[in-house]
Amino acid sequence: MFKIISEVLYSSQKVEWETPQPIFDFMDKIYHFNLDVCALPENAKCAAYYTPTQDSLKQNWQGVCWMNPPYGRDIAKWMKKAYETAKCNQGTVVALVHARTDTKWWHDYAMNATQIIFIKGRLKFGNAEASCPFPSCFVIFEKGQVNTGFYPMIAAISKAIMTKNS
Repeated sequence: MFKIISEVLYSSQKVEWETPQPIFDFMDKIYHFNLDVCALPENAKCAAYYTPTQDSLKQNWQGVCWMNPPYGRDIAKWMKKAYETAKCNQGTVVALVHARTDTKWWHDYAMNATQIIFIKGRLKFGNAEASCPFPSCFVIFEKGQVNTGFYPMIAAISKAIMTKNS
C-alpha cells in the first residue's frame, strides 16, 4: 500500500513549481529575502538567485534565503542544506514545502526548524490548472537558531514508539 501512495505523491513529471506570488510577497514583507536558492530565470523571486545549472546545493547560502525546492525525492538534500545554513550561522532560510510529516526528511530537518507554519487549504503553483494534492507549510530555519529542544524530543519519542511497535 505504501508503494501505491508513494507513487501517487511523487507522480508528477515536473518537480519545479513556481511559488505563488502572493505567498512570496507576504513572507517577503516579514523576512526581506535577498537570495532565491531554487529558481529559474523566468520565476526568480529575488534579484540574486541560483538556477539548477549553478547547483545551489554546492553554493554558499548567506543572508535571508527563499527556498521553494524541487518537490521530488531529493527534497531531503534541500532541507539538509537549509538546516545546515542556519545551524552554521550563515543565513536564515524560509522553505515552502509540502507538509509531509510522515517522512524521514521531515523528522531529520523540519522538526529542527525554528518555526513551522502550516498553510490552510491547498496552494496553486505557477500556471498549474489545479491546486496541488497535498498540504503545504513554511519551514523556517533562522540563522544560528535551529531548534534543539522541543521538536527533537518529540522525534525521539516518535522513534521509540516506532521501534517498540516494529
